[in-house]
Amino acid sequence: MFDEAPDLRRPTRWALVVSRIVDVSLACVLMVIVAPVLLLVALAIRLDSAGPVLYRQCRIGRDQHPFTMLKFRSMTMGGDDRAHRELIARELAGEDTSRGGSCKMDDDPRVTRVGRFIRRTSIDELPQLLNVIAGSMSLVGPRPCLGWEAAQFPARYLRRFDVRPGITGLWQVSGRSTMGTREMLELDVRYVDRWSVTENLRILLLTVPTVLRSDGAR
Repeated sequence: MFDEAPDLRRPTRWALVVSRIVDVSLACVLMVIVAPVLLLVALAIRLDSAGPVLYRQCRIGRDQHPFTMLKFRSMTMGGDDRAHRELIARELAGEDTSRGGSCKMDDDPRVTRVGRFIRRTSIDELPQLLNVIAGSMSLVGPRPCLGWEAAQFPARYLRRFDVRPGITGLWQVSGRSTMGTREMLELDVRYVDRWSVTENLRILLLTVPTVLRSDGAR
């Protein structure tokens, strides 16, 4: 699946400018369109469990610079993430952790009732449109990872940090939760090596039916 020769051409300055214009323009339009949804989800989260509506978390961005990523809160406050850390470590060690076709944790007790819905429909990601407008993220790119995850990535995968992380990306339209960490990293590197405005638009178009069908979401 990942044995095709990469295209190592670097994006031109003009391509980067065009990509940034597309990011900001589409993010602003989407913010206006989904504003009613944002308000309804914020109310549902507030009524469902104690804690803030938005979840702010430090993630690793372009050139491995940390930034604060926004999401709708889908978990209870103060949950223990040791099981998640152990899962990632096992996957990076080459272990097959898939269960029932998914590589995500089953029945995570930290996820709230509203959280299960907004994670399955990817609504929890919508606040990241603000990250795109601010410039810390792109609409398309590798998944923004946590610092402790980045510290475990083998050196061959560090090219994923050559571009901004994205709300959607090649791995989201290729299986999402059905893929393990190593498979995701392979797709990240392939995406970076073949980065182009056209490829980003293709992934954006593929994201729409993927989200509507909740393909591989967990």
